[in-house]
Amino acid sequence: MSSTRSRRSSPAGRATLALGTIAFFHAAYSAYEYFSIRKSLGLVLADNALLADPSEGGLPASILLELLLALLLIAVGTLKTAQPLRQISWAAEWKGRTIDQVETRSNFMTFNHRGPFMLSEPRLAEQAVVAAKS
Repeated sequence: MSSTRSRRSSPAGRATLALGTIAFFHAAYSAYEYFSIRKSLGLVLADNALLADPSEGGLPASILLELLLALLLIAVGTLKTAQPLRQISWAAEWKGRTIDQVETRSNFMTFNHRGPFMLSEPRLAEQAVVAAKS
Protein backbone atom coordinates (compact mmCIF):
# COMPACT_ATOMS: atom_id res chain seq x y z
CA MET A 1 0.00 0.00 0.00
CA SER A 2 2.87 2.37 0.67
CA SER A 3 4.06 2.02 -2.91
CA THR A 4 0.75 3.35 -4.25
CA ARG A 5 0.87 6.42 -2.00
CA SER A 6 4.36 7.36 -3.15
CA ARG A 7 3.49 6.76 -6.80
CA ARG A 8 4.73 9.56 -8.99
CA SER A 9 2.56 11.09 -11.68
CA SER A 10 2.90 9.66 -15.15
CA PRO A 11 4.82 11.61 -17.81
CA ALA A 12 1.86 11.23 -20.16
CA GLY A 13 -0.41 12.82 -17.57
CA ARG A 14 1.96 15.74 -17.04
CA ALA A 15 2.28 16.23 -20.80
CA THR A 16 -1.52 16.16 -21.19
CA LEU A 17 -1.90 18.70 -18.40
CA ALA A 18 0.76 20.98 -19.92
CA LEU A 19 -0.79 20.73 -23.38
CA GLY A 20 -4.25 21.48 -21.98
CA THR A 21 -2.94 24.49 -20.06
CA ILE A 22 -1.20 25.88 -23.14
CA ALA A 23 -4.34 25.33 -25.24
CA PHE A 24 -6.47 27.01 -22.57
CA PHE A 25 -4.27 30.11 -22.49
CA HIS A 26 -4.21 30.17 -26.30
CA ALA A 27 -8.02 30.06 -26.41
CA ALA A 28 -8.19 32.90 -23.87
CA TYR A 29 -5.71 34.95 -25.89
CA SER A 30 -7.64 34.23 -29.11
CA ALA A 31 -10.89 35.35 -27.48
CA TYR A 32 -9.22 38.52 -26.22
CA GLU A 33 -7.80 39.30 -29.68
CA TYR A 34 -11.14 38.56 -31.34
CA PHE A 35 -13.02 40.94 -29.05
CA SER A 36 -10.37 43.65 -29.25
CA ILE A 37 -10.44 43.54 -33.07
CA ARG A 38 -14.25 43.71 -33.09
CA LYS A 39 -14.14 46.62 -30.65
CA SER A 40 -11.51 48.50 -32.68
CA LEU A 41 -13.62 48.07 -35.84
CA GLY A 42 -16.64 49.47 -34.02
CA LEU A 43 -18.66 46.28 -34.29
CA VAL A 44 -21.32 45.49 -31.70
CA LEU A 45 -20.36 43.09 -28.91
CA ALA A 46 -22.95 40.65 -27.62
CA ASP A 47 -24.03 40.67 -23.99
CA ASN A 48 -23.57 36.90 -23.69
CA ALA A 49 -20.57 36.32 -25.94
CA LEU A 50 -20.25 32.56 -25.32
CA LEU A 51 -23.74 31.68 -26.54
CA ALA A 52 -24.32 34.40 -29.13
CA ASP A 53 -23.86 33.90 -32.85
CA PRO A 54 -20.51 35.22 -34.21
CA SER A 55 -22.34 37.59 -36.55
CA GLU A 56 -24.00 39.13 -33.46
CA GLY A 57 -20.73 39.59 -31.58
CA GLY A 58 -20.22 36.15 -30.04
CA LEU A 59 -17.14 33.95 -30.10
CA PRO A 60 -16.44 31.89 -33.22
CA ALA A 61 -16.98 28.14 -33.01
CA SER A 62 -13.25 27.43 -33.46
CA ILE A 63 -12.36 29.32 -30.26
CA LEU A 64 -15.19 27.63 -28.33
CA LEU A 65 -14.07 24.22 -29.60
CA GLU A 66 -10.47 24.96 -28.60
CA LEU A 67 -11.64 26.06 -25.15
CA LEU A 68 -13.70 22.91 -24.59
CA LEU A 69 -10.87 20.69 -25.83
CA ALA A 70 -8.42 22.48 -23.52
CA LEU A 71 -10.73 22.00 -20.52
CA LEU A 72 -11.06 18.30 -21.39
CA LEU A 73 -7.26 17.93 -21.64
CA ILE A 74 -6.79 19.71 -18.31
CA ALA A 75 -9.32 17.40 -16.64
CA VAL A 76 -7.70 14.26 -18.05
CA GLY A 77 -4.20 15.49 -17.18
CA THR A 78 -5.28 16.30 -13.63
CA LEU A 79 -6.79 12.84 -13.20
CA LYS A 80 -3.65 11.18 -14.56
CA THR A 81 -1.27 13.14 -12.30
CA ALA A 82 -3.29 13.02 -9.06
CA GLN A 83 -2.23 10.73 -6.26
CA PRO A 84 -4.51 7.77 -5.48
CA LEU A 85 -7.29 8.46 -3.03
CA ARG A 86 -7.05 7.19 0.53
CA GLN A 87 -9.88 5.55 2.41
CA ILE A 88 -11.88 7.71 4.77
CA SER A 89 -12.76 5.35 7.59
CA TRP A 90 -11.75 4.69 11.18
CA ALA A 91 -10.46 1.26 10.25
CA ALA A 92 -8.07 2.72 7.68
CA GLU A 93 -6.98 5.48 10.06
CA TRP A 94 -6.25 3.21 13.03
CA LYS A 95 -4.88 0.24 11.05
CA GLY A 96 -1.25 1.31 11.29
CA ARG A 97 -1.34 2.31 14.97
CA THR A 98 -0.17 0.24 17.91
CA ILE A 99 -2.03 -0.12 21.20
CA ASP A 100 0.43 2.30 22.80
CA GLN A 101 -0.50 5.00 20.33
CA VAL A 102 -4.21 4.34 20.72
CA GLU A 103 -4.19 4.37 24.52
CA THR A 104 -2.19 7.61 24.82
CA ARG A 105 -5.12 9.80 23.88
CA SER A 106 -5.04 12.68 26.33
CA ASN A 107 -8.83 13.05 26.44
CA PHE A 108 -9.16 9.88 28.51
CA MET A 109 -6.25 10.42 30.91
CA THR A 110 -6.86 11.30 34.56
CA PHE A 111 -4.09 12.09 37.00
CA ASN A 112 -6.04 12.94 40.13
CA HIS A 113 -6.74 9.45 41.48
CA ARG A 114 -3.41 7.64 42.02
CA GLY A 115 -0.74 10.20 41.39
CA PRO A 116 0.00 11.20 45.00
CA PHE A 117 0.24 7.58 46.15
CA MET A 118 2.40 6.35 43.30
CA LEU A 119 4.91 9.18 43.26
CA SER A 120 5.43 9.72 46.98
CA GLU A 121 7.34 7.80 49.61
CA PRO A 122 5.53 4.82 51.21
CA ARG A 123 5.17 6.38 54.66
CA LEU A 124 3.62 9.55 53.13
CA ALA A 125 1.18 7.41 51.18
CA GLU A 126 0.14 5.60 54.37
CA GLN A 127 -0.39 8.95 56.13
CA ALA A 128 -2.52 10.16 53.19
CA VAL A 129 -4.68 7.02 53.39
CA VAL A 130 -5.14 7.48 57.13
CA ALA A 131 -5.98 11.17 56.62
CA ALA A 132 -8.48 10.30 53.91
CA LYS A 133 -10.26 7.76 56.11
CA SER A 134 -10.71 10.18 58.99
